[in-house]
Amino acid sequence: MEATEQNMPQPAADEIQTIHNNLSLLIEQVQEHIHRVIVGQNGMIEQLLAGLLADGHILIEGVPGVAKTLTAKLLAKLIDTRFSRLQFTPDLMPSDVLGTSIFNPQSSTFQFKAGPVFSNIVLIDEINRAPAKTQAALFEVMEERQVTVDGITHKMQSPFMVIATQNPIEHEGTYRLPEAQLDRFLMKITVGYPTLEEEIKILGRHNQQAITELLHNMPPVISPEILENARQQVRATHIESKLLEFIAKIVWETRNDRSLYLGASPRASIALLQIAKAFSVLNGRLYVIPEDIIRAAPAVLRHRIALTPEREMEGATTDDVIKEIIARMEIPR
Repeated sequence: MEATEQNMPQPAADEIQTIHNNLSLLIEQVQEHIHRVIVGQNGMIEQLLAGLLADGHILIEGVPGVAKTLTAKLLAKLIDTRFSRLQFTPDLMPSDVLGTSIFNPQSSTFQFKAGPVFSNIVLIDEINRAPAKTQAALFEVMEERQVTVDGITHKMQSPFMVIATQNPIEHEGTYRLPEAQLDRFLMKITVGYPTLEEEIKILGRHNQQAITELLHNMPPVISPEILENARQQVRATHIESKLLEFIAKIVWETRNDRSLYLGASPRASIALLQIAKAFSVLNGRLYVIPEDIIRAAPAVLRHRIALTPEREMEGATTDDVIKEIIARMEIPR
């Protein structure tokens, strides 16, 4: 499906030059560095980059050993900012994440000691292993980019991005993520097993050099200033009014589909717009086409909707319902 030329905005020559020489080159460099370590997983890498450009938080779900944590660490390594990692466990307390006020006997005052969430890129491993009170501690920082402790608000430095992982198979010792927290993730990326050819390449790469050594020697290629410029370009990407209506109709349909008892919120519409713009930039365009929206829809919506028990018993997934909704809609041209 191709968009017609007459409907596309005609950017100035210097704008095209800027996009191709700067942002496209930056994206190519990041992808090249990632693929020095990661074999395959092109979909996960593209969606992670889209989330980074769209300035949102990402939830990655997959079975153990498919490079979820490694890819997140590698992405953080390529950005010249602070990085912290949190291993969520059932005994983790909110203060272990956010920080706490400690009494200073010399000054007779309480001083705030920041927790590990005060970083730029925060990797939360196995996020569904922490109890509800610790999960709730993330609500404010993920949505408002700030932490309030003892009535004092502490702002997060930009950029700030949470990348969380979870295992869909193991349920013992895990807690279901609240819908309010799931809705704060811009996308939920699902990761599958590599192909046979990719697994052979993985073995060959590990046989030549330790992955930890490759990761340690990886230099950063993105500065905070470059990242902010890239995000500004994403925000400035053109989208026609009929495509905005298309996004709204997709989300509206999730609230009226008989297969779903929970539809997507307006936050989902905004997220779909942001990721569609990021996909267009990743593909070297200054404008959004319907295919960008269709590609973005599963990752943006799958964690924001819930199937009815009847559809679950039939073996359907939220991705199936999203495809059904889009299939019966007219694609704007």
